[in-house]
Amino acid sequence: MYLVESKEGAIACMVLSLFFLGTFPALLTLQERRGRLPQHTFLDYSITNYLAAVIFALTLGQFGNSSPETPNFIQQLSQVQDNWPSVMFALAGGVALSIGNLSSQYAWPFVGLSVTEVLVCSIIVVIGSTLNYFLDGKINRAEILFPGVACFLIAVFLGCAAHLSNSADNEAKLEHLSADSEKEAVETSPILSHDAESANCSSRGAKAGTADFLIQLESRRSIKVSGRSTLIGLFITFFAGVSLSLFSPAFNLATNDQWHTLKEGIPRLSVFTSFFYFSTSFFVLAFVLNVVFLYRPMLNLPKTSFKAYLNDWNGRGWTFLAGFLCGFGNGLQFMSGQAAGYAAADSVEAFPLISTFWGIVLFGEYRRSSRKTYVLLVGMLFMFTVAVVVLMASSGNGHERGIRKSCQTSPLCAD
Repeated sequence: MYLVESKEGAIACMVLSLFFLGTFPALLTLQERRGRLPQHTFLDYSITNYLAAVIFALTLGQFGNSSPETPNFIQQLSQVQDNWPSVMFALAGGVALSIGNLSSQYAWPFVGLSVTEVLVCSIIVVIGSTLNYFLDGKINRAEILFPGVACFLIAVFLGCAAHLSNSADNEAKLEHLSADSEKEAVETSPILSHDAESANCSSRGAKAGTADFLIQLESRRSIKVSGRSTLIGLFITFFAGVSLSLFSPAFNLATNDQWHTLKEGIPRLSVFTSFFYFSTSFFVLAFVLNVVFLYRPMLNLPKTSFKAYLNDWNGRGWTFLAGFLCGFGNGLQFMSGQAAGYAAADSVEAFPLISTFWGIVLFGEYRRSSRKTYVLLVGMLFMFTVAVVVLMASSGNGHERGIRKSCQTSPLCAD
């Protein structure tokens, strides 16, 4: 079994994870903006996300020599009757991630990829990193960690303000178009009349950020957001953030058994075994929920069927890639957590900086907005960046965690 044992190796894993986790939301968003149903997209995504965990387990989880103290992946699978408490923590983490990612998929159209990811990840760090700090035996420097958490909290408020300001900007653009356009254009606009069937956008080459661009986007995308309250998107976003904030602490408990749920002599779950169980519950819940959503969709989406899903190859390759990127990104995050502490490994939640790049460059988010919106957006990204740097600076060392655990039971350790 391969383990990352140095701080440098942990940082390398974090950087790769940051890029992977920052890119997969853009690929999923691209499919929704092209009109692919989110149920179809998430089913494809969950398949390859699960395959990534299997690949991790059968390769890195099997490398090297195995011993009773550090069994490899296959050996630990046969010991489920002994380590089931840790297995349950891993399964719970997968459930939290599945619900959180599914919720995020429905929040992106409302709030935008850029702000959604910053809000979600800031909530993850505020709650998750605080929990991980105590679970990791306080190996991270509190005087650095918690000011970083405070910066994330400020980024949350700035992100909410940026979203509300941008929504007001879009409404102003559409009102201006309504006043200046011909009556026929007003009546056939899917945003102004909510009649996507009769959409007749006159400017097919509309520039990003213009009213025509917003109209065309609404006519193409699968999740219609026009006429809906902006608070719906924020509610979904906060729900996703709270759910996602629990998956890393649950995984931490699965691999380190801080609550001493395992019997004496039973080895703790390896990162790769935990990741396998974690991804199994993620896949099962995602599959069940999205099959239900095929026939009972949310947000007034059209009904579909499992047969229609199997025959829908529109953009499937990109969605499969998104699943692999997320799976490998999560695996690398967990590997770095074993070396530097899970609180510091949460610095990969910087991936919204990558997502924001894709959101602005590929999707034209926040183009032609007001100065107020730009100030709030820049302020949000600045505070988020500062918070990530501070969080990485607080990282401890996995070896130090082992020393502290030993000192708790040894009379030879002073202090």
